[in-house]
This record gives sequence, structure tokens and C-alpha cells, in this order.
Amino acid sequence: MEKLRYKKPEAIRQLEAEIFELKKIKYPTVPYLTRQEYTDKTANGLTKSICDFIRLHKGQAERVNSMGRPVDRRQTFIDVVGIKRTIGNIEWVPGTTTAGTADISATIAGRSVKIEVKIGTDRQSEAQRQYQKNIETAGGIYYIAKDFTSFVEWYNLKFGKEICNG
Repeated sequence: MEKLRYKKPEAIRQLEAEIFELKKIKYPTVPYLTRQEYTDKTANGLTKSICDFIRLHKGQAERVNSMGRPVDRRQTFIDVVGIKRTIGNIEWVPGTTTAGTADISATIAGRSVKIEVKIGTDRQSEAQRQYQKNIETAGGIYYIAKDFTSFVEWYNLKFGKEICNG
């Protein structure tokens, strides 16, 4: 079975064009500006596309890292025979964010918006469902983004702006 080739959606092409136009205004004397490439085929690509789109349209958006961090407790030494040895391990220290926190935290038109990015068969965990409930109970907006085109359509409906026709 042949794998389908990724076709960049019109909404992504529109974002690239808008960002490029802003670059031309910001750097008028630079003769060889490069275009920023965007994609929505990976979680990282979709997250970056959404954050930049929100910022482009006068919102605030930031990626939330909830993974924690590795701590390297390994030590390398040369034993009495002259052989290089490593002992110890790498430990993972959990992050300090709330369990189930969304991938993107944003403020759009004065509203608190949390966006969870899910690609392909990825689904919300129980902690993420509880986090969504807590955000919505507190009056915030929670959205699950699966692709950039659907996100832009939701954004335009939710915030009443015809910003991107894609």
C-alpha cells in the first residue's frame, strides 16, 4: 500500500505568505529574505504554526513544555586495568506543570485559551480530559487541534474574524 504524500494546505500557505510579507516590512533593506516553512503533519509543526498564527493576529501564545528534564548521574573513569568505564544512569525529573496541561497557552481577544495538539491517532489522556474540564469550568476556552485548516476555521468562528480563508 502506497503512503499518501503530504500536500501543504492552503491555510498553511496563507500563513507563510503573511509571515513573509511582515518580514519584508520589518527588513526592507535585506535583499535575500527567506520564507519561513510551516507544516501541520507533525505535532511540533502544528504547534509552531498555531503559535505563530495567533501572534500574527495580535494574540499571545506560548508552547508549554510539560515533559520535565533529564538529569545525567553518569560518571566515566578509567579503571586500574586502563579500561574506560561508565557507571550511573540518567534520571528523569518530572516537570512542575499541572498534570494534563495543554500544549499551547494563549490569550486571544482577552480570553484565556488552551490548545491541545493531537496528530493522527493520538488521543487525550484522562489527565488531559480533567484539565479541559477545569479550564472550561473556570471560564477558559479549550480546543483540540488536529490540523491547521480546522484550527483556522475554529479561530475565525470563535473570534469572529475573517483572518485567513483556508
